[in-house]
Amino acid sequence: MKEKRSLPDTIAPGWLVVQVFGTLFVTAILVTARESAPWVWALYGVSAVCWLLFVSLDRSRPRLAAALLGAATLLPAVALGAAEDSSAVLLTAVLLGRFAALAAPPVAAIMAVGAGTMALAVLTWPVSGESPADAFGQALMLLAITLIGVNHRQHVVRREQAERLLEQTRLAQAEQARAAALDERTRIAREIHDVLAHSLGVLGVQLELAEAMLAEKGDVATALATVRRSRKLAADGLTEARNAVAALRQDIPSLAGALSALAEVHRRDHRSPVDFRADGVPRGLSSAATVSLVATAREALTNAARHAPDAPVSMTLDFTADVVRLRVRNSLPAEVPAKGGFGLTGMRERLALAGGTLDSGHHDGSWQVTAEVPE
Repeated sequence: MKEKRSLPDTIAPGWLVVQVFGTLFVTAILVTARESAPWVWALYGVSAVCWLLFVSLDRSRPRLAAALLGAATLLPAVALGAAEDSSAVLLTAVLLGRFAALAAPPVAAIMAVGAGTMALAVLTWPVSGESPADAFGQALMLLAITLIGVNHRQHVVRREQAERLLEQTRLAQAEQARAAALDERTRIAREIHDVLAHSLGVLGVQLELAEAMLAEKGDVATALATVRRSRKLAADGLTEARNAVAALRQDIPSLAGALSALAEVHRRDHRSPVDFRADGVPRGLSSAATVSLVATAREALTNAARHAPDAPVSMTLDFTADVVRLRVRNSLPAEVPAKGGFGLTGMRERLALAGGTLDSGHHDGSWQVTAEVPE
């Protein structure tokens, strides 16, 4: 089956029909003309040449083509009074109608050419041997042709503007889709980095420590404890990786929403009251900041459940001009040692990846963890 070929954009069917019929009209008028004055034929000839140049240049150089068509319109109008038949009127009318319908020249130029043809029709009537009424009739006919052509031109201009607007809209939609795809790829890369960079980095440090304990000191007990911590790290990292993959399948939750969900889970699983409050004006945060603060809150709640299982917990998220601050506070007797365990170390390392800091300790009979991320 042969492929159906279409005309190029530069030879659109509507344009081709207009140009072909215009050329046929001009040719027919010149063939049927009955003129004896050589200068009239010279005007017709130059006008015909200008028309042919217009046809050949209309698509490639529209402004030059429009100027040539304007000249082709005015030339036969000069002979309106001297022409021996209606050839000059017909040629002027055909060319003026085509010129007035062009989108390239401004409306002022079209009206100027139309006014020029009407002026020539009126001013040349004394040598035509016709009555003034006939001359003014020709001028009114040329005015009507000009107005009809300008009206058609307006439709053409609106159609071209609509086509350009539609093309721009398509390009904008394609660019938006491309930007959305790039944003999603960047989001996935950030989530994977935030989860794996911390977990694997700390896991590598712990395994190196275990190797050193065995190879250099022969401290099996410490090495075994380190391996156990490493195993817990691997399990936690796997859980976070699964959570990140699940999060990638849906919209990114807000930080306040994620912390509120953590509080609800803690209430349900540990049956202890958790009060969560967000202060300030919420704003969008980077993935690294969101992941680090959520992980800090999760670890702080886990520690609270371990060391003070029945004590109430308060969690405050504060949006300030320069930083986002998270405070997790729970009741803890002062005699409980405030040593920095692996959980606190992990929180500090994760916050450091986002440029944040962690402060922890006893405050007014409670244990408080404060995380800050510059955002």
